[in-house]
Amino acid sequence: MIRPAVHRHARRASCVAAFLASLTTLVVPAHAAEAEGPLGLTSLELAFTEALALIALACLFVPLSKRFGLGTVIGYLVAGVAAGAVLRLSYAEHPEKLLHFAEFGVVLFLFVIGLEFRPRRLWELRTTIFGRGLVQVLACGLVLGGAAYTFGLDWRAAMIVGLGLALSSTALVMREIDEGGERRTPFGETAIAVLLFEDLAIVPLLLLVTLIAPTGAETTTVENVVAVALGLAAIAFLIAVGRYGLDPMFRMVARTRTPELMTAAALGVVIFASLVMALTGLSYAMGAFIAGMMLADSAFRHEVEADIEPFRALFLGLFFVAVGLSLDLGGVADNWLVILAAVPVLIVLKGIAIYLVSRLFGSPNELATRIAFAMAQHGEFGFVLFAAASSALILDGETASVVVSIVTLSMALSSQSDRAYRWVVGTPAREVLDEDYADAGGSVLVIGFGRVGQMVAQPLIARGVPITLLDHDANRIREAERFGARVHYGDGTRREVLHAAGAGEARAIVVATDDPVTTLAVASLVRHEFPGAELLVRAHDRIHAVRLANEGVATIVRETLASALELGGRTLHALGYTLEEIEETTATIHNRDERLLAEQTAMARGRHDRDAIVDAITPEPLTHTERADMNQGPA
Repeated sequence: MIRPAVHRHARRASCVAAFLASLTTLVVPAHAAEAEGPLGLTSLELAFTEALALIALACLFVPLSKRFGLGTVIGYLVAGVAAGAVLRLSYAEHPEKLLHFAEFGVVLFLFVIGLEFRPRRLWELRTTIFGRGLVQVLACGLVLGGAAYTFGLDWRAAMIVGLGLALSSTALVMREIDEGGERRTPFGETAIAVLLFEDLAIVPLLLLVTLIAPTGAETTTVENVVAVALGLAAIAFLIAVGRYGLDPMFRMVARTRTPELMTAAALGVVIFASLVMALTGLSYAMGAFIAGMMLADSAFRHEVEADIEPFRALFLGLFFVAVGLSLDLGGVADNWLVILAAVPVLIVLKGIAIYLVSRLFGSPNELATRIAFAMAQHGEFGFVLFAAASSALILDGETASVVVSIVTLSMALSSQSDRAYRWVVGTPAREVLDEDYADAGGSVLVIGFGRVGQMVAQPLIARGVPITLLDHDANRIREAERFGARVHYGDGTRREVLHAAGAGEARAIVVATDDPVTTLAVASLVRHEFPGAELLVRAHDRIHAVRLANEGVATIVRETLASALELGGRTLHALGYTLEEIEETTATIHNRDERLLAEQTAMARGRHDRDAIVDAITPEPLTHTERADMNQGPA
């Protein structure tokens, strides 16, 4: 079901309102709402002002953190540190109250993680996730916990510190994998499997904090057995409710067609499951995780996740702000030398442990080294675990502040992990295949056999046009061989490779490479070395098209233009417009766009840097006259 945009905005506004209202009631007793504070503000107005200050700091530091490649978590932490150091807030005087309130974000986060982990999927990947992932976390926890114990922490604190530091940053590692397009590589698949286990591991680790927390009273064996039995009974109860009760409930709520009621039901499920687990002495987060897993296969899973997401993001951001607020800055200042020394030592120790585990599981040296560098930093789950341990009195405030500072610095340094890897092992040599061009020499040479090049080749093959396919990715060439396609290995930026591939005899040369910089280099080389061939080049976007035009390329095809116009045309057809009206409109838009592109190319002539081109061209939206000429209405 697609909701009107006004409903979505209203719901987001209500999320923010609920967030602010809850934040103020956290520190403002009802009977004191009218008491006057500084500047004549009532307590309620002062609390709203403080909430606004936190929001303003988050809006300042989070974008800066993302801009420097550090991620949002560090931005929220810095916002909290700044609030505690610069502003006189009631939250800074009692940060534990804000932290306890904001832990609801962790509960919602674990619920969303549960939604992502279908039991069937976990069972299919059980060997990789629960084998390698478990061994890596335990090995890193043992090494880092041993270092903490040697430094003087008691065994409980050392265990939690070691296991917390053993967890890597899912956000940072996944960003590196996605930026390199390596999800399906051995590196990507291995790292993702371990990260999946670490995401799951936070649930038993939070439970471990509850179990080993000093209670001040000895418990008997019978009491321990009863506690375990109650916990297992609560888990069984939640599984039964999830299996037989949640789908009927959400189906009934969905029939009301009341979006806010669906949101309330989703939040109610999280709170109910958390309370059930808390009543048996287990963690709120574990109940939320189980509830999420029970909904993972539900037809309402995506709807529930969309409803929970605004609350999860707000409260989790607030949680990290509260962690920053609760930092003992005095303790950090007293231990700054220890922190600076511990960060590289712990990163190296963790990296060595990860390398040895990877080798134990059969990874080659290069892959094991790459995984060690990528996952040697500590992760955002450490903040969650250390906050829970501090609340449970396992870690004192100063120790918690020190380890949070260590995690923060390690995450900041992780942006340089790939550079450090290249510096240690050198730039890995690209896999070289035999450059055999004995059967090359078709009428058309297609350079680049990725997602665009494959589609370009199909109509040519269908018409029996002899073509030569060239690509420099060994994995892609092997993949093509599985489907019976003959792709020659070679670098299209090398003159001798193009000559060997038959560029001198080709009637047309198509450049369909993935990287814009490579595309520019190949197109420039072809235009100067093989002027007799018709040159057709794939452009990634409008700016890339302008840069290609500045290189003298005549035939440029933007990869998204045709698909976008077709999608727009099909949308018009769904609204009732005739095929003739659609063809006329899309043709007009296409012709106007080509004219505008030619004008913008002229404006940017002589400019080759992307930013310089953006500054030179002027966007021209449709005028009222142009819209009126095309707007004939539906048939």
